[in-house]
Amino acid sequence: MLFARISAVAALVLGTIIVSLAPASAAGVTATFSKQSWDTGYTATVTIKNETSAAISSWKVEFDYPASTTVGAYWDSLLTKSGNHYAFANREYNGSVAPGASVTFGYNASGTADPANCKINGAACTGGGNPPTSTSTTTTTTTTTTTTTTTGPPPTGSLPRKVLVGYLHASFANGSGYIRMSDVPDEWDVINLSFAEPTSATSGELRFAQCPVAECPNVESEAQFIAGIRAQQQKGKKVLISIGGQNGQVRLETTGARDAFVRSVSAIIDKYGLNGLDVDFEGHSLSLNSGDVDFKNPTTPVVVNLISALRSLKSRYGANFVLTMAPETFFVQVGYQFYGGAGGGDARTGAYLPVIEAMRNDLTLLHVQHYNSGPVMGLDNQYHFMGGSDFHIAMADMVLAGFPVRGDTSKVFAPLRQEQVAIGLPAAVPAGNGFTSVADVHTALNCLTKGSGCGSYKPKGVYPNLRGLMTWSINWDKFNNYEFSKQHRAYLPR
Repeated sequence: MLFARISAVAALVLGTIIVSLAPASAAGVTATFSKQSWDTGYTATVTIKNETSAAISSWKVEFDYPASTTVGAYWDSLLTKSGNHYAFANREYNGSVAPGASVTFGYNASGTADPANCKINGAACTGGGNPPTSTSTTTTTTTTTTTTTTTGPPPTGSLPRKVLVGYLHASFANGSGYIRMSDVPDEWDVINLSFAEPTSATSGELRFAQCPVAECPNVESEAQFIAGIRAQQQKGKKVLISIGGQNGQVRLETTGARDAFVRSVSAIIDKYGLNGLDVDFEGHSLSLNSGDVDFKNPTTPVVVNLISALRSLKSRYGANFVLTMAPETFFVQVGYQFYGGAGGGDARTGAYLPVIEAMRNDLTLLHVQHYNSGPVMGLDNQYHFMGGSDFHIAMADMVLAGFPVRGDTSKVFAPLRQEQVAIGLPAAVPAGNGFTSVADVHTALNCLTKGSGCGSYKPKGVYPNLRGLMTWSINWDKFNNYEFSKQHRAYLPR
C-alpha cells in the first residue's frame, strides 16, 4: 500500500471580507463576492443565486479589475479575459441552478482591488447598477507570499520513451520530509500528487489540500505551489492528482457518487492545472458482487460507476489526458488464480481487472505495486516472493503476456501494450515491504527488455518497450539520498 498521512490537518484561518454585489431586495439572478485576504492578494468566492421562480441552465459573471489586480488560479468555472475584463462561465456540471438555489466558483487574485462593473448573464449583479460595497469586515491578516500564476490547459506533449514515476507527499509528510513542488528533481517524468481523499467512503466527493504548516513547516503558498506545477510542466513533466492511497477508501456505489467523483476530480484538475489522474484505490474501494464473474462485462456498481467516471473524465479532457493506475498485486495478478468471491475467496481479488480492461485504450500507464504483497503465482504456476528480481520479472510478465482469469481460457486478460507498463517499487526500506536493491531491479529489467540474465523465471517474451519504473515515493527517495532516481535514471535514459 501507499502510506497516507499520519497526523491531523491543521487549518489556517485567513481574514475574511464579504462584498455584496447584489442587495438583499434584488429579485433575479444575483452574484455575491467574498474574499479571504493576505497582504498582497486574496482568494475570492463568488456565489450565484437564482432568486427567480424558474430554473436557469447557464450563467456568466463578468467584471473589471484595474491593472494592479489580476486573476491567477481559478476553479469551478471557465475563464476568458480581454485586457482587464474577466468573464467566468459555468462548467458543464454547475450551470443549472434551480429557483432559490445557488452555486459558487472561486479564484486567486494578485492585488487588493475589488471587482467593478459586475454583470451576471448581461444584467447588473447588483440589480441596480450600483458599485459593490463592503458589508462586513474582519482585519485578521497573514504574511503569505504570493506568486503570480496562470491557469488554463496544461502544456501538451508526450512522455519520453522511458519514464520514472514518483508520488509526491503533497498533503502530508509521513516522516520522510516535505519537498516543495519547485524542488522536485529533474529525474522524474510523472509526479503524482498524494493524495486527494474522499469526504466519506461512499460520497464520491474528493478533496485535496496542501500539507498543513504544523506538519510541513516549509510548505509553500498555494500560488507558489501552482507556479511550481506549471514550471515542472514547462519542462515536460506530467503532474497528476492521485486518488485514494491506504487511507482514502472510495466506493462509488451510486450514480450520484459517480457524478460527485467526476465533478470534484475535475475541480481539482482545473484548480491546479493538472495533466490527469492516478487511480490508487486500495483496501476495500473495489470488490466484486456475488455472481459478477466476467471481467469484460462487470455488473458490480462500484466497478461499473468507476469505469463510467473515468470515461467521462477522459471525454472531458481529451487526448492529452494522462490516466495511470497503481493497483496492488492482489487486485491484478492474483486474478490468475482467483476472481472475486468465486469459490469462497475474497471478493476484492482481481477487482481492478475489469477497470483496466475497460480503459485499456485510454490507459497511459499501469504500474502495479510490486511490494506490500504476499506470494503470487506466476505464469509458470510457481509462487514468487517479494524482494528479488524474479518477483518483478514474473509480475510484469503477467500483464505483458496476458493470462486467463481464474484459469478460465475463455476469459483471457489480453496483454497490455509494452509502453503502458511500468514496475512499482519502494524507494527506501522504510517506504514499504519488498524493497529491492538497484542491482536486482536492473537484473529484472535486463531480463524483461533484453532477454538476458534471467533467473529461475523465464518470461513469455522480450519487452524492449517496457516503459519504466514507479516508486513510492519522491520523498522517500530523498530520504534515501536519491538512490532510486539517480541510479535508475542512469539505467533508463530518456
